[in-house]
Amino acid sequence: MAAYILRRMLSTIAVMAMVGIFVFLLLRLAPGDPAAMMAGKAATAERIAAIREQLGLNDPVPIQFVRWVRDMLGGDFGISIFAGRPVLELISQRLEPTLSLSILTMILSVTIGVCFGILAAWRTGGLVDRLLTAFSAFGYSVPVFVIGYFLIYFFAIRIHWLPVQGYVPIDRGLGPWFAHLILPTVALGLGYIAFIARVTRASMLEVLSEDYMRTAAAKGASSYAILFHHALKNAGVPILTVIGISFAYLIGGVVLTETVFNIPGIGRLVVDAINNRDYPIIQSVLILTSGLYVLINLAVDLSYTLVDPRIRY
Repeated sequence: MAAYILRRMLSTIAVMAMVGIFVFLLLRLAPGDPAAMMAGKAATAERIAAIREQLGLNDPVPIQFVRWVRDMLGGDFGISIFAGRPVLELISQRLEPTLSLSILTMILSVTIGVCFGILAAWRTGGLVDRLLTAFSAFGYSVPVFVIGYFLIYFFAIRIHWLPVQGYVPIDRGLGPWFAHLILPTVALGLGYIAFIARVTRASMLEVLSEDYMRTAAAKGASSYAILFHHALKNAGVPILTVIGISFAYLIGGVVLTETVFNIPGIGRLVVDAINNRDYPIIQSVLILTSGLYVLINLAVDLSYTLVDPRIRY
């Protein structure tokens, strides 16, 4: 296990190095002068020169890359061009809304998706199974922003049950915090519920068709023991994989959801940075999210041994 973790960490370093090179060159290989793009069409030559000096664009590219990597390893992700504040400070201020939305979405998706998939596999061809098929088609087909606008119109505007948009920090009260996250969590989670449920159903059906499942039933094992003690544990590896993939994909889905519901999270920060061509923020968020994606994949691989002791690294 220790050797496997060491190899994975070394490969993680290689992957992050490639991501860093790509993100760094993204600014330098963009058409036109990056400083002029950041400054805007009405900027003076002095303003453009100041931005070039601030970003260090006058130095040779290898020197710029080494300095950029050195600063990041030291915790310095640069200064926002338009906000004039450290990028890491801006990201940390937007972290709570994004983490709150992501964690609630994953809790909702995993709980409902796994339970729905198990029931559909247990009663294959029945009503629950047909409902899952229809729900999966709906969850895959309808974009997040369409679902979000529908939820806002019905639950916030028509019947006034929930807030229209915005975010309330958790330190101002658990009730207001949760109320502002219900609609975005549901809008973002429907697609992931459908995805996890379909994979759970397929994996459970494969396990339930094995001979030892019929043997357990013939010995008088209860439905609960067959489903959760025998079948779910043996079907756990594909389910864990899809949960990890869903959590990683969630990083991209949060951007659109936060824009629809006006949540001041990292997604909104990225959208604003793209609109303002604030490359230090864009680069920093890409690096951090890529690192998170790699760590999630590593955690999923290591968790396989928890559900299947036969797996050895």
